[in-house]
Amino acid sequence: MPLVMKQEPNGEAERSLRSELRLEEKSGPPPNDPPKDDGTRQLLQSGGWTIAAGLLAAFLMSTVFGGITRQGPHTSSGWLALIVSLMCLPFGSLLFLLGAAKWFRNRRLQRHQRSLR
Repeated sequence: MPLVMKQEPNGEAERSLRSELRLEEKSGPPPNDPPKDDGTRQLLQSGGWTIAAGLLAAFLMSTVFGGITRQGPHTSSGWLALIVSLMCLPFGSLLFLLGAAKWFRNRRLQRHQRSLR
């Protein structure tokens, strides 16, 4: 809204807001087009691959890199695999859960839009 200055008879300027109504064509995708990519697929993929990397590191730690005892892994590579798995599993799980939540939300919104038509 542009700001317009009006001159009053006593010489003081009064500020007033002037709103302009414009009717514009609705621009956007047609209703039958698939929605834009909002990152849901990327979240699900990256979360899944991060979980897979963490599971692989945990598997390698327990089999190839010497196994685990009460004190921890036996080898330095086992400790490194433990660090990688403890980093990847929680982070990948959160990414995957966020992607799943967005996927369910998109499904709910699409159903709601279909019911309005």
